[in-house]
Amino acid sequence: MTNIEVATYLKSIPQERQAAFNKLRDLILLNIPIEFSECMQYGMIGYVVPHSIYPNGYHVNPKLPLPFINIANQKNFISLYHMGIYAHPELLNWFIQEYPKYSKRKLDMGKSCIRFNKIDDIPFELIKDLIKKMSYKEWVNIYESQIKRK
Repeated sequence: MTNIEVATYLKSIPQERQAAFNKLRDLILLNIPIEFSECMQYGMIGYVVPHSIYPNGYHVNPKLPLPFINIANQKNFISLYHMGIYAHPELLNWFIQEYPKYSKRKLDMGKSCIRFNKIDDIPFELIKDLIKKMSYKEWVNIYESQIKRK
């Protein structure tokens, strides 16, 4: 999990998506609480609670740091995975209600995955607000009370 791996991933993104993907990454780096670390995780760029802050790691594989947000370049879209949306219904509801105010496109979403099929219509300001909505402590508390318990 090094900056070299992230740089290699960024170079692999098709030219026509690089500007949008880099803007999304920069937005995350500028707005995510400082306690989160950027790394490669599951073949994507991840923003995690590092072992230095949360030594228990991820219950699926405790050797991995606790995931929070991932971004990926997929075949047909750019995706943003936000575990807080998956685990915190109020945050999910807020996001669903706010999305139409920032995008004319229909929300394309899975449990934690938001897919952006049209890179010119990524709601960067909404994503910025989403990133700021949860501290690492809030995420760890939600994780321990809802996800890890399962």
